[in-house]
Amino acid sequence: MYLEIITPDKKIFSGKVNYVQVPGDKGSFAVLEFHAPIISTLGNGKIKIKEGGTESFFDISGGIIEVKDNNVIILAESVLI
Repeated sequence: MYLEIITPDKKIFSGKVNYVQVPGDKGSFAVLEFHAPIISTLGNGKIKIKEGGTESFFDISGGIIEVKDNNVIILAESVLI
């Protein structure tokens, strides 16, 4: 699936990934390929991304996630790398 992480200032990440875990307002949840469409608010916490055998982490302070047609867009208020 294709993931983009965007803040009001810049694009933080874009590329193909196998797995994304995000800090939802009601608790953490994961998105895999062919996930059902969803829009959800995000709280403060870590985004975990798996690309093949590599894991990456980004600290965010809130935002929104949209999953549709194997594309994931995360609009984060801010990201600490």
